[in-house]
Amino acid sequence: MSLYQRILVPVDGSDTSNKGLEEAIEVAALTKGQIRVMTIIDELSFALAMDAYAGQMDDWTQSMRGNAEKVLTEAQDKAQAAGVPSSTTLRESAGARVSEHVLAEAQSWEADLIVLGTHGRRGLGRLLLGSDAEAVLRQSTVPVLLVRHVEMESASKK
Repeated sequence: MSLYQRILVPVDGSDTSNKGLEEAIEVAALTKGQIRVMTIIDELSFALAMDAYAGQMDDWTQSMRGNAEKVLTEAQDKAQAAGVPSSTTLRESAGARVSEHVLAEAQSWEADLIVLGTHGRRGLGRLLLGSDAEAVLRQSTVPVLLVRHVEMESASKK
């Protein structure tokens, strides 16, 4: 059996996460593995931010789900175009960190590898924003591949 048969890749539709998806597809193609694409809707954070618009909450929640499903469909289409078997999962957060959902999915799906696109922030930016990628890297029981977005890397050198 080859390494990395079950590759988990969290996505959010950003260029950074799409870079991670591309890498996950390449690895899966090389190992003849499969990928599981996941995305997470953080309803609690959204609800707190939208408190003044509470009457429209259902519309916003449905819109978030629709966007998440679109991101998953597009990711699965990319995998299919590359001939890589894939599945998707949508998790709804109740205030848990993204990293907690990624780690739980990796364990329940029995992933061999987690591939994450990362912004590669350093210093104060990382401290203020936190780093789910770092939390996954530190706590994962399976290998983690962090894929840095090239545009982000060149911008950080300026």
